[in-house]
Amino acid sequence: MSTGSTDGDGLGARIADYFDFAEYGTNLKTETIAGVTTFLAMAYIIVVNPSIIAPAIIGEYPPIEPGTTTTINGEIFTYGEVVQMLTVVTILASVIAILVMALYANRPFGLAPGMGLNAFFTFTVVLLLGVPWQVALAAVFVEGIVFIVLTAVGARRYIIELFPEPVKFAVGAGIGVFLLFLGFQEIQVVTGDPETLVTLGNVLESPVAAAGLAGLLLTLLLYARGVTGSIVIGILLTAAGAWLATIAGFVERGTITPSEGDVVTSVQYDFTPLVYEFVDGLGMITEDPLVFLLVVFTFFFVDFFDTAGTLIGVSQIGDFLDEDGNLPDIDEPLMADAVGTTAGAVMGTSTVTTYIESSTGVEEGGRTGFTALVVGVLFALSLVLVPVVTAIPTFATYIALVVVGIIMLQGVADIDWQDPSWAIAAGLTITIMPLTASIANGLAAGIISYPFIKLATGERRDVSAGQWVLAVAFIVYFAVYFSVQAGDFAF
Repeated sequence: MSTGSTDGDGLGARIADYFDFAEYGTNLKTETIAGVTTFLAMAYIIVVNPSIIAPAIIGEYPPIEPGTTTTINGEIFTYGEVVQMLTVVTILASVIAILVMALYANRPFGLAPGMGLNAFFTFTVVLLLGVPWQVALAAVFVEGIVFIVLTAVGARRYIIELFPEPVKFAVGAGIGVFLLFLGFQEIQVVTGDPETLVTLGNVLESPVAAAGLAGLLLTLLLYARGVTGSIVIGILLTAAGAWLATIAGFVERGTITPSEGDVVTSVQYDFTPLVYEFVDGLGMITEDPLVFLLVVFTFFFVDFFDTAGTLIGVSQIGDFLDEDGNLPDIDEPLMADAVGTTAGAVMGTSTVTTYIESSTGVEEGGRTGFTALVVGVLFALSLVLVPVVTAIPTFATYIALVVVGIIMLQGVADIDWQDPSWAIAAGLTITIMPLTASIANGLAAGIISYPFIKLATGERRDVSAGQWVLAVAFIVYFAVYFSVQAGDFAF
């Protein structure tokens, strides 16, 4: 692979020197393509996150009737205006976190408000438990502050290094299967079934499945031939094909392209009303401190292990891990999500975390923070190009997840399948992730099972006290989480 020396003199040379291109065996072109690929793979969050958080602010479960309004800081806003404010907030929170990742951690990872965590914020915490959305933002803010402190003293790194070896080496493959499942669902190759839960989608009846498979085949062929930027080329060509088919009248608008209502044409840039409401939320914490602490604990636990699992899994692709499966200087990328979460909460969005879609850029050769910087710049540009970003069909971006998911399966080769403790812990980690749609749950399964299997096989001395504490902590977490989900606590 080319080294930083190929970037010439002047600005390119200074960039190469700042991001240590030579050390990582990369160059400006490779890093740029990787950044574009990661951005395209995760740009959907610009549209999706606002649509998930907005119902919490409106105070209603979707679908929300057109013309619905709410009062924020004494002003009346329509649902559309709330979505537009949240679009800006989503972008800005992502940019802040990504800049820390790029310029401080020098890692090629993209960050944004986390999927799953945003749904928990809206549907469980706010709409089910009745916690005011302002207080929920305060809980996310407190979680972010705790993360900053723990990261600064090295506590997060210490906990992550306690993960059993088989779990560390299984995370990449587990995320790979998770990505495959998500990607195939989005392109409707895998669909729901009342008897078997999932089944094979009908390509002859589903235009999305037909277009998705065509785009996936094209992308896989480009990748197999070693075409530089194969994933981003596949996404763009698939999107272009979908729009051409729509314009030609083969399918109706909204079938394989975003509907007219899904493409943002104007943006409400002033999000300060959300900031004022967040400040009010800080003053409401004392109304029910027990529920507030439970919400903080749940946000903290899920975000902690989602981020840890993602960092380890994506780092495995980039060959960043040491011989023990640890990511050197992991505190630095961990600080990025801590700062992003804190800033995002102040502006009005849920927890910011590292994205598994970062694996698409790493697979394209991204190895340094310049890849992340490109992602951040593209997020910032999307403030004025939101309509262009939202015009890319979601299924087209998910093609990248399928391709990378296949690649990430190579991690299973590092697992000792003859050792029961490795096989069980790794097997559970890999399978529970996609089956429960949660990286954290997959980690939990492996972490909880490992010490008990070691105990059963007479190898209890191989398990440290910290690993037992981690296993018990997960058991306590699930007890609290299920209680919250059952609605045993209310604000």
